[in-house]
Amino acid sequence: MSKSLYIPEGYKSALTLRETQHAIKYIKDVFQQALSFALTLDRVSAPLIVRMGSGINDDLNGVERKVDFTIKEIGGCEAEVVQSLAKWKRMALYRYGYNAGEGIYTDMNAIRRDDDTDNTHSIFVDQWDWEKVITREQRNIDFLKETVKNVVKAVSFVKRKVGLRYPVIAGSVCEDVFFITTQELENMYPDKTPKERERLITKEYKTVFIMQIGGLLASGQKHDGRAPDYDDWSLNGDIFVWDEVLDNALEISSMGIRVDETSLAKQLAEAGAEDRMQYDYHKMIANGTLPLTIGGGIGQSRLCMYLLEKAHIGEVQSSIWSDDMISKCAENGITLL
Repeated sequence: MSKSLYIPEGYKSALTLRETQHAIKYIKDVFQQALSFALTLDRVSAPLIVRMGSGINDDLNGVERKVDFTIKEIGGCEAEVVQSLAKWKRMALYRYGYNAGEGIYTDMNAIRRDDDTDNTHSIFVDQWDWEKVITREQRNIDFLKETVKNVVKAVSFVKRKVGLRYPVIAGSVCEDVFFITTQELENMYPDKTPKERERLITKEYKTVFIMQIGGLLASGQKHDGRAPDYDDWSLNGDIFVWDEVLDNALEISSMGIRVDETSLAKQLAEAGAEDRMQYDYHKMIANGTLPLTIGGGIGQSRLCMYLLEKAHIGEVQSSIWSDDMISKCAENGITLL
């Protein structure tokens, strides 16, 4: 709805529509190479759809409706469009025989029909999903932080490349990541909402990794929701950068060290979701069959709009918007694809 639309004063895209399309391809080509090099990742193919009831789809916050349909060719088999590949990637590392220090990345496309749309949210989600095998000794905060720094360095590298190709885009990325937990953030701003806290801390430090998302804070509230069966809530977080165009914090990645047998049992119990242990994925974590991993997602359109200094995610992706939002954007010089 237009009430959630932010119109930057005097906004004008630095690039034409044609230049924008060229720049989107350039960013995607360069960034995936930079990420692959930084984290030692191979590109693999990934599914758009999975069988309903397989336990592989991402449940996000547990309330979002998945897009589902039946398949005539397989006797009415029920399938659903993925919401992310958080669980599929870990299974793939096991199936493909990856070892510690090796990983994969893929293009993930999803439809999240219940998402609220605004400058940075679309019902169409595209991201680079990645996952890497680690050792048990690497399941710690220091290794998580080092991985975050490598991701940010890849983003900063591409921003410099974009600036060289399109000098009119002159911004830079702060590579000095500020790390803070959700509890520390609540203690710092107890009278603010989680979103307000994210904005305040990112405005001050420019690039921030907010850690430990999913569990209850001292206030009895959650900073944000996380499914209980992929991230270890004590070893995860979100990367935020300060977006000068939107005058706001922009989340570009959600990532973390994944659950092991202990954290899986603890978080399923906390979420009242012990019934998920019926699925093969969960059993394979509990019995140690699946490798220990770290992984995450990096929004492709989010990254493009940030690097190209756009005001709306619809300037770098084709999606469906309300008539109200389309007209408001058009009135204010924001051209949606």
